[in-house]
Amino acid sequence: MGSIKLFESKRIRSVWNDKDQKWYFSVQDVIEVLTDSTDVKQYIKRILSRDEMLKSNWGTICTLVEMEAADGKRRKIQASDTKGLLRIIQSIPSPKAEPFKLWLAQVGSDRLDEIENPELATQRTRELYKLKGYPDDWIEKRMRSIAIREELTEEWKNRGVKEQIEYSILTAEISKATFGLTPSEYKKVKGLKSQNLRDHMTDLELIFSMLGEASTTEIVKTQNPKGFIQNQKAAKQGGAVAGNARRELESRTGKKVVSTDNYLPEAKKNKELKKGKEEK
Repeated sequence: MGSIKLFESKRIRSVWNDKDQKWYFSVQDVIEVLTDSTDVKQYIKRILSRDEMLKSNWGTICTLVEMEAADGKRRKIQASDTKGLLRIIQSIPSPKAEPFKLWLAQVGSDRLDEIENPELATQRTRELYKLKGYPDDWIEKRMRSIAIREELTEEWKNRGVKEQIEYSILTAEISKATFGLTPSEYKKVKGLKSQNLRDHMTDLELIFSMLGEASTTEIVKTQNPKGFIQNQKAAKQGGAVAGNARRELESRTGKKVVSTDNYLPEAKKNKELKKGKEEK
């Protein structure tokens, strides 16, 4: 996404949609950068004339989103999310589009390998976290939290929780009972937008997050709730177990578990500067 937003030092207009929880990018800007075309509208027409499948799905892939124009005024322009944009890039016969196409091919190959050998997915996830600069002990906690989350969602699935919105609501119930905040509220505390909340949690935050979900899993296994409503009650109970433990720790240490700390690049930079000054 970062490569799309800033390609060869040319800014691609983008906006964050809170409702969809997605970035939307200017299709015109991306095509202009990748093709050096002086008439983007005509170029799009040529793309669609060559790619019938893209043409038939254009209305779904592209949507009108308000963005700032060159004259400073806001107008509705054609935009697409990351998935749609990568689909459009596949139909652009330009050398500049090749790195994106090669990346897509590599991602597809990796996913097929992971289907054959699921351990590869875990290994790649660890490597990605290391490349991002996370410490090893944090990575191990994060990997454990992923496993606990997967076990919980599997239990929900087996008990009639089907819709994505239901998973989101149940997750919010656990978070609210554990931390006193829903995930969307929590992200605001940490100054996050599209980033994964758990990727920006401290060790303690991850531990209590795991406790809330692990407790919910055990309650679900014991009570065997059916459907969304019954599982919602179990989610509140599981989160309450972690919430009680969090409040107990806070009362004994005098410190809040929920923090504004995150692993955003700017935050890392500030921490390194602070550490360097302390060493001096």
